[in-house]
Amino acid sequence: MRPEDRQIQSGDPRGSVQPPKRDNSAAQSAAADIARTQLDSIYSGQPATAATTPEGQALPTTYRRTHDAATSANQKEWQDYHSAWQEYYQKYYEQYYVGAVNQVHHAYTQHAATLKDQSTAAPEAGNDSLSKEEAMDDLRVQLLGRVKTASKRVRKSRHFIPITAALVVLLLFSFLQYNRAIIANVKAYVTPGEIDPQNIVVDPNASLQVSQDPRLIIPKINVNVPVNYNTTPDQASQLKAMENGVAYFGIPGANSKPGQVGNTVISGHSSNDFMETGDYKFVFALLERLKPGDIFYLHYNGIRYTYNITKTRVVKPTDVNALVYPTTKPEATLITCTPLGTALNRLLVIGEQVSPDPTSATAAPTSSGSDKGIVLPSNSPTLFEKIFGG
Repeated sequence: MRPEDRQIQSGDPRGSVQPPKRDNSAAQSAAADIARTQLDSIYSGQPATAATTPEGQALPTTYRRTHDAATSANQKEWQDYHSAWQEYYQKYYEQYYVGAVNQVHHAYTQHAATLKDQSTAAPEAGNDSLSKEEAMDDLRVQLLGRVKTASKRVRKSRHFIPITAALVVLLLFSFLQYNRAIIANVKAYVTPGEIDPQNIVVDPNASLQVSQDPRLIIPKINVNVPVNYNTTPDQASQLKAMENGVAYFGIPGANSKPGQVGNTVISGHSSNDFMETGDYKFVFALLERLKPGDIFYLHYNGIRYTYNITKTRVVKPTDVNALVYPTTKPEATLITCTPLGTALNRLLVIGEQVSPDPTSATAAPTSSGSDKGIVLPSNSPTLFEKIFGG
């Protein structure tokens, strides 16, 4: 039996009291309305409106007063909390910025005091000022002290020894590889100041009788060296002969000697490795300075032959045919490596005989053999070429 179906005995002589009928859905809706009303009042800060029963009766206000009081207390706590933090941050930043301002003010005060002291001491120092020489000596001492301090610090470093050793090895290898270029350029620079006037032959029509020693004389570049005619056109024979002067490079088609129709070829070093033997490693270092119209001489069999330079050429080391060409005149060609300090190309300096009378020259020798596989003379291999080939 449901509660609403029961009859309540009131003890009233007028009889029993019938309870009002209840609707479950209406009761649930009323409870939800109460909850919503209270939540809205919490978030809005406004007091909750009086709730009513489904029958329109007002509910007791005891709960409403209690909740309103709790909400008001919470709001006050949050306000106090927020105010406390605001006051904390305000005092913190006030103290921070005041301290920074004081610090800057103190620094400026000290700087002003220092400047004042310096300005006060300046007149006194002027009475005993350093001379220019003393100031330079003082600066020199300071620089030397700093250099010594830095060098001590470097020497104490654990990286100093391996780095120094690596640099020494690199410099040594570079010198061994490129010493011929360095020395040759130095020779080319200082040689003009060493010219001996006795080496200059002025009159090509002077006496043609000379000593039996075969020699090459180039007055313009101070060259007066022996010539070795007992050679073959291979690299080993040429290098050996050039240890004691310059070498005759006779090949089929260009195997004439001075006084004969055809081409007389003479080779010499413009540079070579300092470890190689011989005193003539840089004899042709200045050969590139010769121009058409310059004169050089060949002494051969007691006769001085004079040649007037007609042209110069730069060819590849394999261009042997540049020496072989038809001619009815007695000529001479000087060969050396170029650019200076390398063996990339060959410089040819070609001259025609002007004395003795070129029409009295004897016939060219007969050619025999082949120039196949022959290359123009070169200097010795570099350190890199000796180690790795080439």
